Amino acid sequence: MMREIAAIKNLNSMALHSAARLHELSRSLWKVLTFSAADERIAPKKDLCIAIEKSGLSVAYGTRCMSRISIRGARNYRPEGPGYPQPKDVASSAVLAVKEFGAAGAGITLSIPKAWAIIKIAEFPPTVRENLPDVVAYELDRLMPFSPEEALYDFKALTEGTERVAIAVVAAKADLVNTYIEALRDEGIPVSRLTVNLSGIGALCRFMGKGGKALFVEVREDGYEGALYFDGVLAGAFNRIFTAVDERAKAEEIETEIRTLLATAQEQDPSPHVIALMRNRSAALKEMLQGRINQPVTFLGETYTKLRVPGNQKGIPYAAVGGVVESLWPKARGLDLLKKGRHRSPGTPKVLTAALVLSVLVLWGVYLVAPLKVEEEKLGDIERQIKLRKSGIREVEALRKEVDAIGGAVASIDDFKEKGPMSVTILKELTTILPKSAWLTRVRITGSTVEIEGYASSATELLPRLEASKVFRKAEFTSPTFRDARMNSDRFNIKMEIKRSKEHKGAPLKDAEK
Repeated sequence: MMREIAAIKNLNSMALHSAARLHELSRSLWKVLTFSAADERIAPKKDLCIAIEKSGLSVAYGTRCMSRISIRGARNYRPEGPGYPQPKDVASSAVLAVKEFGAAGAGITLSIPKAWAIIKIAEFPPTVRENLPDVVAYELDRLMPFSPEEALYDFKALTEGTERVAIAVVAAKADLVNTYIEALRDEGIPVSRLTVNLSGIGALCRFMGKGGKALFVEVREDGYEGALYFDGVLAGAFNRIFTAVDERAKAEEIETEIRTLLATAQEQDPSPHVIALMRNRSAALKEMLQGRINQPVTFLGETYTKLRVPGNQKGIPYAAVGGVVESLWPKARGLDLLKKGRHRSPGTPKVLTAALVLSVLVLWGVYLVAPLKVEEEKLGDIERQIKLRKSGIREVEALRKEVDAIGGAVASIDDFKEKGPMSVTILKELTTILPKSAWLTRVRITGSTVEIEGYASSATELLPRLEASKVFRKAEFTSPTFRDARMNSDRFNIKMEIKRSKEHKGAPLKDAEK
């Protein structure tokens, strides 16, 4: 009985394990089938961020290809006049940046300063989790000093517990921001995304590996601002003007604001990553601030980051660069105040999924049903190839016979040439050997002899010449010579043998033709 119970338990365990593996495999397959070609992890994208700052204007241009983000250009602009740049100055500078960076067709992000935005932390019961955009729109006039119609806003979830849902709401006055958006639109630069400088800085800090909880502080000559981030989401911020004059008092003011932010996150990790941007050149203030924080501080511009920015590393426009990272990085939990909290999640690509599923089914059917048909087609193809090869073999055999016949004819010609010199060669040799005072009346060439008749001033001098030839041998008179008084020459009949080719084979032809 105990053995049966143990066996049943083993079978149950194996069944559960197999079911879990099958479920995991089906989930992986579904992810592949529903993967969209427009997914942010692989889709290319480019973005130009225009960041409005109190000290002027900064612009950065970046691209994304296969999840790799590259900053192609960054620059600071300093429009004339105090305070924030005017809409026309922003639009004209943006036109110059688009031309300088070659950013035509890129998405345009407008990043506004913290002073133009209000950040509020709100808590709601978990029952509204599925309908948060409508709830935030309904409660916005309670959270902000203006109604949803008068505001551009967005929100992000900070914590999602079982009892409460905490969100960070960021809103800006629409009338103020729209003047800049309209000025850019008039110059042919439509704004596709609206964010806050500190939100872009948070995305940049998280991209640098300072995830989880991070605290950022920027120190200027006239003031300072900072923010607390939970996984890149704004959880609180401050923007102040220095009321103190000496460096120690300034450091105390900054420390007070930092402690206030940390107090709002007591339930979170009490030791965030501290990142500072010192636009104030006071070394004493920097040293005192680092001592008061009493923990390691990462100073932007002085430490290595994995994001390469062209130009002077000390003059990097971090607000604009952060806006580009916030727009291009799929893992960034960035804001878009133009959306008013209504972000569309990418749906399942039904057409592509259906096509992939159909393809899988068709291939599976072919694999199961048609192996015999495939083998039959292969066999038929082999038979066709054999038939084609047979006709080719016949042609090769015919060509081989023709080659053999031509080879026999060539061999006969070569054999004929080997037996003796050609008649033309003999006549040419006679023309070369005989003196100019001799001429021939008759030449008879047989297979092995040559007989010549003619006249010469002295017939006896012909024999030595013929004997010295490389073509003839055994030259002799076949009849007595006699003097022809009328021609004043000796009449002769000479017979000689033709040397075989092998006897004069070593002599160059040009020597025999002299």
